[in-house]
Amino acid sequence: MYKILLPVLLTLTLNAGETMKNFYDFSAKNIKGEEVSMSAYEGKVVLVVNVASKCGFTPQYEGLETLYKTYHIQGLEILGFPSNQFGKQEPGSPEEIQNFCKVNFGVTFPLFEKIDVNGDHTHPLYVHLKKKAPGFLGTESIKWNFTKFLINREGKVIERYGSSTKPREIVEDIEKSLQ
Repeated sequence: MYKILLPVLLTLTLNAGETMKNFYDFSAKNIKGEEVSMSAYEGKVVLVVNVASKCGFTPQYEGLETLYKTYHIQGLEILGFPSNQFGKQEPGSPEEIQNFCKVNFGVTFPLFEKIDVNGDHTHPLYVHLKKKAPGFLGTESIKWNFTKFLINREGKVIERYGSSTKPREIVEDIEKSLQ
């Protein structure tokens, strides 16, 4: 009997009652305010990025869109999460953000509502991402806009990339994940 119960208990709890979750267990509102379950991306390779329109890294939108157009057919999804937490570099409304991305960079990948990625009001998805893939020296906080998280087809966070990592620099990891 214990042999049967132990695996069940291990899948239900971790670290004194913390429920084990993966990427697919979360949801977020898209840029239009509609709730989207991350389970909609089940079986896909997903790159989650906190973005901003008035940042020195904003030109990365172009590289992200290139990745999306190149690998989407093979199963890559890119999800942009605007955040205004770093130098107030994403002050716009959802409509302004979406328009900026479309007009300036031709963005077609999904954008979500503006969220907090650090602090007391951190979106639950980002709490999960940061815990599963800590940053430099094990820190969990996001240092700046355009931090990227790569999630495999099973919903496991497999890598975290800093803001200065350009989208073209992670092509090899994306291609491996898509195989």
